[in-house]
Amino acid sequence: MRGRPWRWLILSVAIVTGGALGATAASAGTAAPGETYPYSSAKSQACIKGPLMCTEVQDYYHAFGHVYVGHDEPSVLYYSNVPGAGNRNQWQLTLPTDPPPNVVFGRSWMFQLTPAFWFGMAMCDTQSYPEVTSTCTPDSDSNIKPLAQHPGTAFMELQFYPPGWVPQFASQSCDAHDWCAALTIDSLSEDPIHGTTLNPTCTGQILGGTEYVNFAFLTKSGTPVGPPNPLDFDPATSGNPFQPDVFLMHQGDHIAVTMHDTASGLRTVLTDTTTGTTGSMTASAANGFGQINFAPTGTSCTAIPSNFHPMYSTSSPATRVPWTAHSYNIAFDQEIGHFDYCTRVNVPNFTCNGLEGVTGDQRPADGDEAPCFPAADSLLVQVNGCNGTNAPGFDGTSYQPDYPDGNTFLHPTPELFSSPRTGALFTTNYSTAAIEGDQPRIEAPDFGGSCNRTTGAGCTIVPPTDDHQPATFYPFFSITGGSSCRWFLGNTVPGLTANDFGGVSQYGTLFPQTYLIFGGGGTTHSIIDVFQNQLGTNPCRA
Repeated sequence: MRGRPWRWLILSVAIVTGGALGATAASAGTAAPGETYPYSSAKSQACIKGPLMCTEVQDYYHAFGHVYVGHDEPSVLYYSNVPGAGNRNQWQLTLPTDPPPNVVFGRSWMFQLTPAFWFGMAMCDTQSYPEVTSTCTPDSDSNIKPLAQHPGTAFMELQFYPPGWVPQFASQSCDAHDWCAALTIDSLSEDPIHGTTLNPTCTGQILGGTEYVNFAFLTKSGTPVGPPNPLDFDPATSGNPFQPDVFLMHQGDHIAVTMHDTASGLRTVLTDTTTGTTGSMTASAANGFGQINFAPTGTSCTAIPSNFHPMYSTSSPATRVPWTAHSYNIAFDQEIGHFDYCTRVNVPNFTCNGLEGVTGDQRPADGDEAPCFPAADSLLVQVNGCNGTNAPGFDGTSYQPDYPDGNTFLHPTPELFSSPRTGALFTTNYSTAAIEGDQPRIEAPDFGGSCNRTTGAGCTIVPPTDDHQPATFYPFFSITGGSSCRWFLGNTVPGLTANDFGGVSQYGTLFPQTYLIFGGGGTTHSIIDVFQNQLGTNPCRA
């Protein structure tokens, strides 16, 4: 059973590109609207329509061509002008607990609501967007510069994967019952000033393609189970969660999540205070992390062994990653919108050729579902399902009222996470927070929607279904009360919710951001990719 889903990694490129294996092009920009970008391997497809949860790019077309899933990412951002707030913090986390695995009407599990949630931080990568300087001073606000002079930037996501369904690296689970985590660093191999991207020969060889990814499970020893860098990554080793060194955490465990810079790169540590066990990973050259040399012409593909360091000293709206849809640096994010039911899975090509949707709202599959897996491929919960995007019709399980709501017989408990703390002993609170959602980006016409990202017309907090009606439900952040304040995403939980910030209205108003125009010689334009609500304080500082 565990070996079967791996075939998706081989077949995914044929599914997404219609079998256009081995095609080449001068750059990502050569694909015309309606065409597919000619990646040549399943590794390069991983961010487009595959097993990786990748940072949402602002301008996907020039990075990927015309095939891209889009990522719905409700987030909380944290700000502090205390030195170290941009590169050193600790969070307290309680992992969710799922209801029983037997399938009954109305029951949901975390793998249906999110393929991953994560804690994030901006990183230096001189081979990443915007490709204008070969230097980046780690842990320094000297990197806050105009976009056309900005150092190359990557984004780190310490991702947590829910148990119980199809295993990594085909889908998201590492175990039938336990959670796992991976240190991932997303970079964008694109020069927006001159309008070039990494050469397609190299793009076809690396994990994530133009948005290349370093990926390493946190392990008990702190040593990767396989090479993390995008060129040498191998799903059979680097992406295999069944190796004994991979660090696993039980449902309901309490975890201290610690991130700080070292001479060898960012170090991430998970301390399971329930079991007394620890997992870790350092983004170092010694551990096999690496940048991809930016070569827009020719066919070369070189991984440069690299120690990845945080980019900024503090965390503020000015410490953003200049190529992402979100405006974040220090943030929590829960990825949603990547599961839907399928009544009949076509196993040879991992598509849905039956009905998609929840009971009572089923319709013929419309092609946005793949990859799909039969119940037999699951590690525990026996349901057919698909992990593709719900865009442009947002009606999968992420858009149903199946989130934590206090009914533990039917729904999971929430992930409970503290606001981060920084300082030498991790005792200093971040002063303010913001709630942000990237609905405008995923509702845009290039994803089949009607949101005008220049004017904001047609952009909605609650995205539309295939019937062009507001989704049945959209999750919102809440905080608990008492002496140990915690955040969570979902529905109202009786006895736990102290403040829900107005429910779905908490995402605030349209928030334009400035981006470089691809091929514009350094000129910029204003684009609306997110709703944002600056809370003016950090309401959860206990």
